[in-house]
Amino acid sequence: MEKFFAAIQNMFRVPELRKRIFFTLGMLAIYRLGAHVTAPGINKVQLERVWGEVAGTLLGVLDLFSGGNFRTISVFALGVTPYITASIIMQLMPVLSPQFKKVQEEGEVGRQKINQWTRYLTVALSSIQTFFVATWLQRNGIIPSTWWASLMIVITLTTGTIFVMWLGEQITERGIGNGISLLIFAGIVIGLPSGIMQIKDRIGAGDPMQTLGVVFLVVVMVALIALIVYMESARRNIAISYASRRVGNQTFRGQETSLPLKLNMGGVIPVIFASSVLAMPQTVFSALPPDPENPNSAWGQVYTFFQQFHGGDPYYEFVFISLIVLFTFFYITIIFNTDDVADNLRKHGGFVPGVRPGAQTADYLNTILTRLTTVGALYLAFVAFAPQLLLSGFRVARLPFIGPSVDNFLTATPGLSWIPTGLGYQFFFGGTSLLILVGVAMDTIAQIEAQLVMRNYEGFLGAGSRLRGRRA
Repeated sequence: MEKFFAAIQNMFRVPELRKRIFFTLGMLAIYRLGAHVTAPGINKVQLERVWGEVAGTLLGVLDLFSGGNFRTISVFALGVTPYITASIIMQLMPVLSPQFKKVQEEGEVGRQKINQWTRYLTVALSSIQTFFVATWLQRNGIIPSTWWASLMIVITLTTGTIFVMWLGEQITERGIGNGISLLIFAGIVIGLPSGIMQIKDRIGAGDPMQTLGVVFLVVVMVALIALIVYMESARRNIAISYASRRVGNQTFRGQETSLPLKLNMGGVIPVIFASSVLAMPQTVFSALPPDPENPNSAWGQVYTFFQQFHGGDPYYEFVFISLIVLFTFFYITIIFNTDDVADNLRKHGGFVPGVRPGAQTADYLNTILTRLTTVGALYLAFVAFAPQLLLSGFRVARLPFIGPSVDNFLTATPGLSWIPTGLGYQFFFGGTSLLILVGVAMDTIAQIEAQLVMRNYEGFLGAGSRLRGRRA
């Protein structure tokens, strides 16, 4: 612990690092101040009433990544969501467009072009999203039903998104890095005090079962954090050898290196995809309710089913886990092309010992990547499901055939009675939040430690020990 506090002191002894840290804190403070500036024309009382009906829809997902700004329709209501969407689209474009792939291969010039296109796409997506937000606000009586009020919402929220994007880029360039991730991190952390106050109130009630439930929740959360740290740091190193080669009059000796493959290459992106896709049905059905005079119609029955299709519902959890696994394989296939890696190794004289260069190397890498992705997908599904089970429960009564009997058994068993309903906490601290918090914290500490080691200071774990971020 003494080494840790010594590392904290060393952070502020380096003038350049100290300047970067204070700059980052200043940008985050500006971001949080914007959360208290409400967009013009908002009826706050009506907004709070409506929000209680749509918290589980796609709007709830937007609120998570905006740090609670969407709940109050602040000037930063959309947060970094349009920028994340634009970045994901740009990552997928090289697969769909050969011309785009050529630009990507142009090095620094290509990277700057892609960054510029990402900004333009962010503005376009923000304009489209804010138009639908303005329409939703007018439909629910939150803003006046005039074209001027709608235009003001579109201009204000789009401008706020552009400013948030600029804040993130400034933190990346002039701060400690990972600007967009740190903005999401700050938005999630700001909601933790309310969750801690709930825990304090439960303990203060004096009920032994409530206290035991709090202890159980804390133990599970600590175990999940430890699991995330371990899995995000896990690597599979593949030995790579480079043969000796002669260039002109110089002979370059062969060397041994390794190709590190992360256990979880997809990060939190597959969970975000799955959450967004599953939130769409609730959003659609909340906007299109059935005819009150004919609730038993086909549309009414489908509407009733999806009214219960959210966290804790067995059907929801099954689809949620399946989508996480599916998107994990899909996303990693996009970002890591084994054929390209094998071809690059062959061009530079590299090979995997015991494996022929070219197609056999690509097959070998694909086999290893499939195994790693399977473990990584199951890990993401578990981390996303476990906190949801604690907070929302698992309504086994909805299961066909055995559901009612299993529900009666769990309800009658004292130690298991919480499973159908959850522990009853209202704050959101799900697997997506945990993955973002732990991952961003690891990346930030790794970058700060790299700055300290570069200036002959010991890192957070002392001499001879290094912390690795997700991108190490």
